[in-house]
Parts: sequence; C-alpha cells; structure tokens
Amino acid sequence: MPSRRIVLVLLMSLVLASSAHAAQVDGANVHWTSTGSGPAIIFVHGWTCDESSWQSQVPAFSKGYRVITLDLPGHGKSDLPKDGKFSMELFARAVEAVRSDAKVDRAVFVGHSMGTPVIRTYALMYPARVAGLVIVDGLVQVAGSAPPFTPPPMLGKEGLQARERMVRGMFGPATTPQLQEHILKMMLGTKEATAAGAMTATWDQSWVKNDPIIVPVLGVYAGRPLAGREAISRIFPKVEYHEIAGSAHFLMMEKPDEFNQLLSAFLKKVYP
Repeated sequence: MPSRRIVLVLLMSLVLASSAHAAQVDGANVHWTSTGSGPAIIFVHGWTCDESSWQSQVPAFSKGYRVITLDLPGHGKSDLPKDGKFSMELFARAVEAVRSDAKVDRAVFVGHSMGTPVIRTYALMYPARVAGLVIVDGLVQVAGSAPPFTPPPMLGKEGLQARERMVRGMFGPATTPQLQEHILKMMLGTKEATAAGAMTATWDQSWVKNDPIIVPVLGVYAGRPLAGREAISRIFPKVEYHEIAGSAHFLMMEKPDEFNQLLSAFLKKVYP
C-alpha cells in the first residue's frame, strides 16, 4: 500500500500537470497552457516569442496559482490571423479568448516587451477582468510624444539578418550562451509574416491612447530600461517600479530568482 507521502506527491503532480488548449479568435486557433490552480496569472510574451519565454516562472508560481501561458496569433503554436492582419486589438482579443476559454473571472496579466502594449490594450478593452498588471521591460508609448520608431525590413534574407541583429542587441552579460541559443531559435523561427505584421502593429500609433490605467501595476525593468519612468508613471499611475541590475531585455529568464521574488511580493498584495 503506498505511503501517505507518495500519495501526496502523486496528487501534487496531478495538480501541477500542464494541460494544453486552443481558444479561437476570428476563426483562428490560439494555443494556451494551464498549470496549477488558484488565483490566475496570465503571461503574455513579446514580439516573435512564445510561451516558453516564461519557462522559469511556470514551475515557481503554479505551486500556488493557476498559471496560464499563451502564444499570440501567428506566434508559437497559434494560427496566423485568417486575414493576415495584426493589431494590438487583435492580440488583446486573443488574450480575452484565452481567459474566457479558461473560465477565469479576473487575472493578473504579465506582459514582456511587446506584451506590455498588448496587456495595456487589454486593460482598456476589458477592465473588469484585470486584477493587476505586470509590465516586464515593456514598451510604453505616449501619444503625441516622439516620432514612432521605423522598423527595418522584416522580409526575405535581409529581413532575417535584420531580425537577428535586433535580437542580439537585446542580449547582455547575463544572457548566457544557452539562453541566447533558446531566444534566437524562438525568435528567428517565427514566421516572417508574423515578424513584419507584429512589428508594424506595435508601432502603429492608432492604438496609442494616453488613458491612465488605474489598477495595481508592477513594473520590472532591465538595467537599461526599454521605457522612460515619466511615460510609465503617466500611463500607469499606481505603478510599483523596480530595475534588476545587470539584466538585459529577457530579465525574467536571465535573473529568474530576482524577478520571481518581485512578482511573488506583488501577487500577495493583489491576492491577499
């Protein structure tokens, strides 16, 4: 007869086991994975990335929370948009499709890089579903400020080379060779249609509004932050801001212990 300890371990394994699903937005499948149980955290990756961006967070937080990761349209295991058009509104609706499919009432939404404008748009479209936001070295644009960035070509051989230069520019001393290999494979393996469309959507100024988002917000930025403090505070007035010294753009993968400690403390405030 199995011991009580073995039974508990087996039960814990069942609770923490991941399950993969597919929601739908405009007839296209959106891949998502659920691990653990409890208050919900929905993790949203950045440009040309996928749910593996959160490989150091899923096991840590699924012990006490329901952790949901997803692949935005055109990324990872998710379908390209049926009409081939990318937008922040489409990405936000994809996140909402996942939330609805997962039968989650409210969640803390975590967005890395491009994932920050995605969850920012989501919070404006679906405010009742947002318990809090976590922006991870995320882009924060302010309408009417500096001219938008003009992205390099993303198509063909030259486009792939430009993408690789961009990705390598996101690395720092803490980005180990193993992490670099993972990130390059993930980002350069994404379809060029997604690379071009998602980049254009990110810098499309039509979605940028200066409406402040009044929910608890944790901002965790790299040693060289992607966004300015003034812009962050203007859009997210209740932000709790931190920088992780020595980290680069993929700080949640480079310095997972420091990042997870900050996120854990924030979650305890949102979900007391």
